[in-house]
Amino acid sequence: MCRWIAYSGDPIYLDEVLFKPEHSLIRQSLEAKVSETVTNGDGFGVGWYGSRDVPGVFKDIRPAWNDRNLRALSAQIESSLFLAHVRATTGTEVQRSNCHPFSHDNWLFVHNGVLNEFEKVKRDLVFEVDQQLYPCISGTTDSEIMFYLALTFGMADDVALGLARMVGLVEEICRKHAVENAIQMTLGISDGSSLYACRYSTEGKSRTLFHSASIEAIKEIAPEAGKYSPNTRAIVSEPFNELADAWVEVPESSFLTLSDGDVLCEPFEPMKP
Repeated sequence: MCRWIAYSGDPIYLDEVLFKPEHSLIRQSLEAKVSETVTNGDGFGVGWYGSRDVPGVFKDIRPAWNDRNLRALSAQIESSLFLAHVRATTGTEVQRSNCHPFSHDNWLFVHNGVLNEFEKVKRDLVFEVDQQLYPCISGTTDSEIMFYLALTFGMADDVALGLARMVGLVEEICRKHAVENAIQMTLGISDGSSLYACRYSTEGKSRTLFHSASIEAIKEIAPEAGKYSPNTRAIVSEPFNELADAWVEVPESSFLTLSDGDVLCEPFEPMKP
């Protein structure tokens, strides 16, 4: 599978999170501890918000631990809101357009998980994407289709509702094709002002997801974080350190909203679109 992080708070250089922690995202790309796959070397990506209306995105197919450009850029880019992802493919090609995050207008989207037997249901799912959004699809992954389906079903107006309708459609189409355990996902999403996350799977055994309990967790992630406000938070696939009290596991079938340091956790349930 994959590993990802979403950060929100006072501005921080990206390398403080991507490279410097004891169990940083780059370390997880080599040696994940609570992932289905230990190595996540099938590409990477980072998306960040700055002074523009749309986020910046940098992606490549080489392993994250072996990309000098990523190290150089992350030491120079400072942002108060960003998402980063290291990929372990579940079958689709290793190419730049398949790396996360996916972006559209002001939106960023990362996914850890799988849509089971994607080849059986891909055609039906793609036909449900809004005609105006369809030309924006550039890769071949289930993750990108999920992103554009969520936008099709109203994610831009109501994130939780758009995701619920997307998952409901996926599960309905998978049932028609006799595909079991249709979807497995943890999602990280941002519109440029807030962070959203979702943990869900059809079988009820979802991949791990955590959010930081307080600024103390961020201090351990980023050694210079003492100057930052208590509003600083992170959402991660797995903790960046061994401080159990610093991290809260997101419950099964949950939707998170992170805004101005406040974390709202609500139940998540698929809905027929």
